Amino acid sequence: MRAFIFALMLGVASAFVATPMRVTRSVTMSAEPEGSRREFMVKAAGLAAAATAAAPAADALVDYPGLPYLGGGDKIDLNNANIRSYLRLPGMYPSIAGKITSVKTPFKSVGDVYNIKSLTDAEKAIIKKYEGQGKFLVLEPAAEYVLDRINNGLYR
Repeated sequence: MRAFIFALMLGVASAFVATPMRVTRSVTMSAEPEGSRREFMVKAAGLAAAATAAAPAADALVDYPGLPYLGGGDKIDLNNANIRSYLRLPGMYPSIAGKITSVKTPFKSVGDVYNIKSLTDAEKAIIKKYEGQGKFLVLEPAAEYVLDRINNGLYR
């Protein structure tokens, strides 16, 4: 990527360098003078295409294994799921879900959720009910999903 940017900058910089006057005896059948902007753009596009073709493939994570637990399945991942995932569990949204998603440290087990200081006894009972049904699990936090736990940008 750095080589591509360097080549592009070099190409742009060469457009501003004055070319020495030279005597040419060849006849050109073009309406544009030699060293024109079109000629420069063709060369720059060729360099850009060559640099793009030589770039290595990105090693992106295509399929996140915890995707079913972000709100689309029966279980909810406490570390990565968005606040809207708790809409399907009556009594959880918005108060309990907001408290769970606003915790900055990751949960190591489902039982760690009870350590949230702002939870009332009634809220803990609701969590206990869903925990008994196996609705929660804890996966390793993924930066792509932890970032959007409170606001994923979906609006009505």
